[in-house]
Amino acid sequence: MDPFVVLVLCLPCLLLLSLWRQSSVRGKLPPGPTPLPIIGNILQIDVKDISKSLSNFSKVYGPVFTVYFGLKPVVVLHGYEAVKEGLIDMGEEFSGRGVLPAVERANKGHGLVFSNGKTWKVIRRFSVMTLRIIGMGKRSIEDRVQEEARCLVEELRKTKSSPCDPTFILSCAPCNVICSIIFQNRFDYKDHNFLDLMEKLNDNVRILSSSWMQVCNSFPPLIDYFPGTHKTLLKNIAHTKSYILERVKEHQESLDINNPRDFIDYFLIKMEQ
Repeated sequence: MDPFVVLVLCLPCLLLLSLWRQSSVRGKLPPGPTPLPIIGNILQIDVKDISKSLSNFSKVYGPVFTVYFGLKPVVVLHGYEAVKEGLIDMGEEFSGRGVLPAVERANKGHGLVFSNGKTWKVIRRFSVMTLRIIGMGKRSIEDRVQEEARCLVEELRKTKSSPCDPTFILSCAPCNVICSIIFQNRFDYKDHNFLDLMEKLNDNVRILSSSWMQVCNSFPPLIDYFPGTHKTLLKNIAHTKSYILERVKEHQESLDINNPRDFIDYFLIKMEQ
């Protein structure tokens, strides 16, 4: 059969399926702008200023409304009162996280930031407990912050009061504190591995907030079959995971369960238990 004929026959089926799915779901969700088949409300949203578009929707549909990014419905809480009621007063019901297909491809539902359900609760409980222990240990988080503050001041002194953009140096400081907690030791600001991790982290934040990534998350097949910046995101995540895995292996070889040094050591001890 001619491929064009197949496409013509399949397209109405996809439209009908999309309309049926949207109509069956919309009755259970808050009101919102009427979505188009397949593409949802994308044409009604300014991708360069999504917050303004959502603010305009709230004036028509109230502080809680539904928009469709492609086939995916998204319930929006707009304004302080709605966010407070949802995330604080009803925090347990709203503790779940939406699935980001691009990140799901890389993390397989693991980790603290993008995991969900029981896995997220277990890892969060462990992380909070471990950070509390580290904060009161022989080398507390306060000590690490003070050490980094001294290094930051020394780095600023190297500019000799000449005009400079401190953005990069100031962003290195909190990142280094986190690295000190996870990897035991801080990095020099010119360390190749540290600069590489910083670059990939900043690159990932930029990609995740891009319009193209919103499209990919709305239409997951694009991630597997189309080129784009999402490929760079997956590559960056894989590189970062590879570096962390190397550090984990180093920790396994020198692990002393009676004298944990950092977050990785506590995690390894918990795994053995």
